[in-house]
Amino acid sequence: MKEITLQIKFTEYEATAQLPEKDNILIMKARDAAKNAYAPYSGFRVGAAVLLGNGKIVTGNNQENAAYPSGLCAERTAMFYASAQYPNVPIIAIAVSTLNHSATPSDIAKPCGACRQVMAEYEDLAGKPIRILLDSTNKIFALNGIDSLLPLRFKKEDVK
Repeated sequence: MKEITLQIKFTEYEATAQLPEKDNILIMKARDAAKNAYAPYSGFRVGAAVLLGNGKIVTGNNQENAAYPSGLCAERTAMFYASAQYPNVPIIAIAVSTLNHSATPSDIAKPCGACRQVMAEYEDLAGKPIRILLDSTNKIFALNGIDSLLPLRFKKEDVK
């Protein structure tokens, strides 16, 4: 038997002003998208903004439904839309931001497992890590690649 420890590395920013300009723009787009989320049941509004290899930015937000779990998360909404509108254009980065009336300002956006796995799929298609920005009102985490959020993930070669 052998015990193994997994560690992740990320950068924490205290304000959008500390971010590189492209990241700042992406966070602002995600925050704007969160304002238009359809979240009448949870009140937990999430926005996502995806930067594509062609320079386009695509946004999405969570869409709830009374027939839970028929809704869709902001991350998958944005990534699926990006893939549908710009097939074969790689995703370079994704920003995720939440507006939640019951959360504290330090609560950071955290993608669900399904969204993490979809990010992994698009990262594999791109052949390089996707920059992931997780936003709250007073801090932002920047991660380089999905393995930081999903270290023991399914990979295309695992599914035969």
